[in-house]
Amino acid sequence: MNPKTALFTFNGDPMCFIHVLLNALDMKSKNLEGCIIVEGSATKLIPDLAGTDHPLHSLWEKVKSAGLVGGVCKACSQKMETLESAREQGLVLLDEMNGHPSMASYRSEGFDIISFG
Repeated sequence: MNPKTALFTFNGDPMCFIHVLLNALDMKSKNLEGCIIVEGSATKLIPDLAGTDHPLHSLWEKVKSAGLVGGVCKACSQKMETLESAREQGLVLLDEMNGHPSMASYRSEGFDIISFG
């Protein structure tokens, strides 16, 4: 089993997004290296997750403080009008592939890719 996994999340539905957060924390608890890449419509959740009244806020804060957010798609967060919130939260903006994160870059660093669509 590869100990490095990049979790690319595209789905902006909180009921799907929670699984990405839980899996990243579970991997870390099992000494596996994982990171979350927020892509597509999932970028619309960024400002909501920062709100203390959001049901996923505490999980989001745990994931961020554990260093498990690898980055956010710059192009998609710009399109979803959440780019400034990503910056305010100190999230890395990924844009190496025409404004989007490159899965190939993660593969070349030895990561397996799991996509949550």
